[in-house]
Amino acid sequence: MKILVLNCGSSSIKYKLFEMESKELIAQGGVEKIGMKGSFLKFTLPGGQKVMLEGEILEHRAGIEYILGVLLSEKYGCIKSLEEIEAVGHRVVHGGERFNSSVLITGEVIDILNECIELAPLHNPPNLKGIYAIRELMNDTPQVAVFDTAFHQTMPEYAYMYGIPYSLYEKYGIRRYGFHGTSHRYVSARACEFLGVPYGEQRIITAHIGNGGSVTAIKNGKSIDTSMGMTPVEGLIMGTRSGDVDPGVISYIMEKENMSAKGISALLNKFSGVLGISGISSDMRELEAGIKNGNKRAILAMDAYNYRIKKYVGSYAAILGGVDILVFTGGVGENQAVTRKDVCRDMEFMGIELDEELNDSVRAKEVVISRPSSKVKVMIIPTDEELLIANDTIGILQKG
Repeated sequence: MKILVLNCGSSSIKYKLFEMESKELIAQGGVEKIGMKGSFLKFTLPGGQKVMLEGEILEHRAGIEYILGVLLSEKYGCIKSLEEIEAVGHRVVHGGERFNSSVLITGEVIDILNECIELAPLHNPPNLKGIYAIRELMNDTPQVAVFDTAFHQTMPEYAYMYGIPYSLYEKYGIRRYGFHGTSHRYVSARACEFLGVPYGEQRIITAHIGNGGSVTAIKNGKSIDTSMGMTPVEGLIMGTRSGDVDPGVISYIMEKENMSAKGISALLNKFSGVLGISGISSDMRELEAGIKNGNKRAILAMDAYNYRIKKYVGSYAAILGGVDILVFTGGVGENQAVTRKDVCRDMEFMGIELDEELNDSVRAKEVVISRPSSKVKVMIIPTDEELLIANDTIGILQKG
């Protein structure tokens, strides 16, 4: 059984095709610069060779048609008919309060997703474009929506409420939703599988950190708090996002800089975070180069970035009543030893003893990086959101 997984962004489409009996990844790639000059499809062949095909790709339907054409092609393809694809799983960013698990996509589900657009105006529209394209191109193929927000729907009410008039929550749904749920769910479950411990009996903190980042507290298999809020801006300092900011600062900047709501949103989302503090880049590799050259603002940006992660880990240890497993994932979490080291430094009081030599020597592999004496298992688990989406898609089909 083959499952196609699509992740449609505003100007991109990432895809993976899985053979689910063996969990084998048989095709992967992505379309970039949709609707722009120089758009292209880039994919990886089974032998590891990368291929790039340039072409005019004006909208998402054309991009998906291009992807399907490559999957069917004699030169690069791995299927002979689209009928070999049993279902398509979609990453959908925001499901609001209506969805606490993955669902089979129906007309009613699409209507609800359209209602959620105002909660995720940058993300849900391209997600929907991918759904519409598959309906047109593969009409009879079942589709499944897997939501970034769904895993966090188990948060208690007191954890997701903001300290604003309750009427605004009732009127507009203003509350904390959280994101990266698919990744947090995958790596927390996989960590327990790797360790051979029951998922439903662990206190886990997962740190999905990269250009975007969030930390989640998971108790007995359920998310009970997470650092992102109604939007992905809340929480950690990220590549270009500010993370937690005093609301008074926002109104102050708007007054001083004569800035509109759109302007302040752009400032907090695109020009803040590591980029804003360092003045160099949102790319951690460039930041590390600046640090090696003694750039004080680069050092400050890295210190602030790591400190905020550590602060959330400590606070979530408190609400969990202790920690059994700490998982690092995402581009930075999997590859940047200095961040893992800074987060775990001086945390012996809560049972964290990092094996610094091992931590410095590993990247992007499933491994325990804490000492044998550590009460908390500190781990790296590379995330695989697409495999989880494929697994959920199979589960929905089997239920139906």
